[in-house]
Amino acid sequence: MGAYTIALAGKGGTGKTSIAGLTVRYLTERRRGAVLAVDADSNNCLNEALGVDVHATIGNLREDSLKTIREGSDRPGGMSMEQLFDYQVQQSIVEARGFDLMVMGRPEGPGCYCAANNIIRKYSDKLSDQYEYVVIDNEAGMEHLSRRTTHAVDLMLIVSDPTVRGLRTADRINRLVGELDLDVRRRVLIINRVAGNEGPQLKGLAEDLGLHVAGVVPQDESVFVNDLNGKPIFSLPLENSAAVRSVYSTLDGLNIP
Repeated sequence: MGAYTIALAGKGGTGKTSIAGLTVRYLTERRRGAVLAVDADSNNCLNEALGVDVHATIGNLREDSLKTIREGSDRPGGMSMEQLFDYQVQQSIVEARGFDLMVMGRPEGPGCYCAANNIIRKYSDKLSDQYEYVVIDNEAGMEHLSRRTTHAVDLMLIVSDPTVRGLRTADRINRLVGELDLDVRRRVLIINRVAGNEGPQLKGLAEDLGLHVAGVVPQDESVFVNDLNGKPIFSLPLENSAAVRSVYSTLDGLNIP
């Protein structure tokens, strides 16, 4: 049986990666199952949120493999190109306390994003039997959906900022998942960075669009300061961060197995 897969989607600037990092943290602390975090955003920064260094990315590995093919370079031990790439991908996975991380990175050249993303999909699917949970931080926007590079997903967290424009983008993402008949078993909305008392109004607007609101996360200065100082999401104390408490409460309410 494969891992329970959670994917995050949303436009840029919503705090999607922070929510992804908090989801990984929640699973390691509350569920205590092995977690594979997948940064499928070409502008990778999930590793920074999680506080780990990346020594190799799928994009760079793919470029190196193409260079090896072009130059006809020798491969160690007579390995096939596929065997070598498989070994390199396995070696590129960052091992951290409570989770592992695989990063797409920024590939070069036309058409490479789709190829690198498909590699991410292949290997996260291949590795999923080794983990209880997979958390995928997708790139901003909807292109990854239209390219059908999104995996079979148990739970999609669509993240919006507290604006009508953000909610409309979330609605388009939600509808596109349905129109493309993607294998997403459940999708919910998280409205992030809500300052003041506009939460109920935003929730009502989202529900009018047919979105199921799982949680409203307040604007939290501690998250901003933490990020500004380059500290990982794990360093935010649960008791002092309204955002962390809210995300944990939201995930509790989703009854993740």
